[in-house]
Amino acid sequence: MQRDFHIGNRKTLYDALPEGSIALIFAGSPPRFTADVYYPFYANRNFVYLTGLLDTCRGFILMASKYNNDVQESIFILPPDARAERWDGVRLKPEEVTQLGGIENVRYLADFETAFHRLVNSGRYNRLALDLQLNRGSDDPEPSHKFAQEVQQRYPDLQISNLHLQLRRQRTIKQPCEIAALKQAMELTKAGIMAMMAATTAGVYEYQLKAIFDHALTSRGVLKTAFTPIIAAGANTFCIHYDTFQGQAQDGDMVLVDVGACWDGLYNDVSRAWPVNGVFNARQRALYECAYKTSEYMFSIIKPGMAMADVDLTIRKYCFELLQELGLVDSYENVGKLIWHGGSHHIGYDVHDQVDVLGKVLEPGMAFCVDIGIYCEEWGIGFRLEDNCLVTAEGCENLSAGIPRSIEQIEAAFSSKVVKLL
Repeated sequence: MQRDFHIGNRKTLYDALPEGSIALIFAGSPPRFTADVYYPFYANRNFVYLTGLLDTCRGFILMASKYNNDVQESIFILPPDARAERWDGVRLKPEEVTQLGGIENVRYLADFETAFHRLVNSGRYNRLALDLQLNRGSDDPEPSHKFAQEVQQRYPDLQISNLHLQLRRQRTIKQPCEIAALKQAMELTKAGIMAMMAATTAGVYEYQLKAIFDHALTSRGVLKTAFTPIIAAGANTFCIHYDTFQGQAQDGDMVLVDVGACWDGLYNDVSRAWPVNGVFNARQRALYECAYKTSEYMFSIIKPGMAMADVDLTIRKYCFELLQELGLVDSYENVGKLIWHGGSHHIGYDVHDQVDVLGKVLEPGMAFCVDIGIYCEEWGIGFRLEDNCLVTAEGCENLSAGIPRSIEQIEAAFSSKVVKLL
């Protein structure tokens, strides 16, 4: 992303700030894995969206103050530390931070507490605005929640407000540069899925297919997947978030892959399924046609003005009718026997993107998944067909249409493949 994108994102946020506000956005820090080992750092996505700093900003804080419609912004970063950098890598320099995100006033973290309390004690500010995501109870408190608690004790008269909904609103409609990044991520995802299809044969292990997907991305200069890939064969397809990669594909099984790539900070999410032997049997064909026809129908009707809530509802109702024709479900009330999860979620800076669509209608620039999952334990067949939909002025575009998705396309891909195992 160009830094003008991030400058514009911050301006939109600052325009929405009430007068007399101090806004803070924390990049976060990695949680402990075990002993003295920490998980790889994954920056808060709202921080990335606003600053352009990906996962090289551990502990950073963005601060902005608004008084008399004048906004002053600063970013607080880790200082140079030769010893620490031997272990953890080179830290961003102030000029690099400015180049990436356009923030001119770059200071070190040791200055943050003094700078914040100077603003509070100036008498100009009566509100502290933080990105307070919902804490699910089992989650460790995020830096913004911890800081809110500290401030409430020290400055009880300082009103605390939440920036999270405003940031969700901003991220709902994708800008042209974000759409371009999603399309580039899709080219990577396509390469990975096609490589896995080419390597599928009876006896292949799920971990071998994962290695092939990873190689497809890394050989193109991309070191990070959008999320932990889901690659399942046979009975493992009945675990929606399966991620152990220990199974072995057998003749007669189906392989399910639910994968995505990252490009320029944005993520996509695509699911495909195919028979291990490359030819759908009668039952596999019947179920897959239900998913494919539902998906095709959805891409024919999605357009601006449609209620976002109707996307998921329509998927369930349309797919139910097809499954009922097969005699697998007798009433809509029992469709949960075969359809186990929702049919749509937004994509972007998060793979389940943090946007504002509650009670909203579709608008051009929205990007979300059309996800049809069918899990028939009676027949031993579970899979999903998940594509990425971009709402346009007249209708929608299937961003993942180039990845084989019909029975004919999948079987044709198998008939021409060259199998290469690691």
